[in-house]
Amino acid sequence: MLGKIRRCVFISKELQVNEEIRDREIRLIDAKGKQLGLMSAREAQSLAKDSQLDLVKVSPGAKPPVCKLMDYGKYRYEINKREKEARKKQKVITVKEIRMRPTIEEHDFMVKVKKAMSFLDEGDKLKLTIRFRGREMKHTEPGEKILYDFAEKLKDVGKVDKKPKLEGKNMSIMLSPINTK
Repeated sequence: MLGKIRRCVFISKELQVNEEIRDREIRLIDAKGKQLGLMSAREAQSLAKDSQLDLVKVSPGAKPPVCKLMDYGKYRYEINKREKEARKKQKVITVKEIRMRPTIEEHDFMVKVKKAMSFLDEGDKLKLTIRFRGREMKHTEPGEKILYDFAEKLKDVGKVDKKPKLEGKNMSIMLSPINTK
């Protein structure tokens, strides 16, 4: 060896490592899982230095606290690797929004239906919004009918999560895909 191997001395956010452990008495477990019994933190730190491992407090709430001899860098690497794998497997669901007016024409309506089908096929949730202006606020029934027609056209690819609800000048409905990939 070209010198002394420096063990982890940086401050850990979740676990106390090496010199951060200041308890009088701890219960020590070696790297293989065998209990070494009760001893002072200084004795445990000297054992850790002799075996070129880190002393990590794994159970701070226990009486006395439980510490383990381990390679802390390798331990953090394995935890980060597991978290990365978990993030890969999760599916992020995004909410796409389609806005319309209550005076939408039939062709425009069908174009928006096709776009909504593609959103639902990709596994995204869909929020359909009808925006009312001026005097249209007095007659919101046509907007509600458009939303129900839209949901009816998409019934084979999406289901209604939230019924139409008027919030301010907007009326919206939520759809989610039936079969997600």
